[in-house]
Amino acid sequence: MGDLLNRPLLNGTSIMDVLTLEFLASAIGSVLSAIVIITIGFVIGGWLAGRIQSIGGRNRHLDATLFTFLGNIVRYVVIGFAFLFVLNTFGVQTTSVVAVIGAAGLAIGLALQGTLSNVAAGVMIIFFRPIKLGDFVTINGQSGTVKAINLNFIEMASVGNYQIIIPNSEVWGNTIVNFSVYPQRRAEWTFGVAYGADLDVAHRAIIDTIMADPRSLTEPEPFIQVNGLNASSVDFLVRVWVNRVDFFQYQADMKRRVKDALDAAGVEIPFPTQTMIVTDPD
Repeated sequence: MGDLLNRPLLNGTSIMDVLTLEFLASAIGSVLSAIVIITIGFVIGGWLAGRIQSIGGRNRHLDATLFTFLGNIVRYVVIGFAFLFVLNTFGVQTTSVVAVIGAAGLAIGLALQGTLSNVAAGVMIIFFRPIKLGDFVTINGQSGTVKAINLNFIEMASVGNYQIIIPNSEVWGNTIVNFSVYPQRRAEWTFGVAYGADLDVAHRAIIDTIMADPRSLTEPEPFIQVNGLNASSVDFLVRVWVNRVDFFQYQADMKRRVKDALDAAGVEIPFPTQTMIVTDPD
């Protein structure tokens, strides 16, 4: 049999040489086809991902994070199909490969339950969007501005501008207080005056001072009522609506202005005092 394969043909080339050349040509062709298929997969996947992500970037009413996530999914799906085509090119049975990948995925999933719970929670956050980039929120006792929403964690910047990282499972499984959803917020203060003060004068000084500020909204109607009779003060509860972007500075400004107004109106603002009685035993 070996002599037959090595027997020279008409041009002096043996059958073994022909088979070797054919094998090399087939192998090179398969490798080149694989490179072309993978390259096309990456190009198409990247193009589709870019197109999907651009949809969120063009419209400010859409959440760019969601479209970035969808774009990445499409990219990896296209690349995955490209690798399956490559395996077919080399004659590999893809059904067995998929079964092996599934079994390996199950084993990895059991080993990484905590991480995968964060990923699952991240998918829920991205799709249902209880928070968005730029929102000021309180999550699990931590307050800050949302800077990044990833599949594993949420990144926030605190009021003091330090980084806060919260795993997605703790975000999705806890109460989220979002201060950035509604365009208006209600500011609230408690101002105490002395029992001997004229309550009508105090009432007018407080409400006139606050409503004179252009940031104060007349709708919904402001609220001011005596709300408490404490040991040394009569307390006014005041609630006024303001645009969300003005809330923090507005609430701080009104405390100072109301204090000045009460002083100007001659309304005493009480503070805790102690009376000490000293007796002479003699």
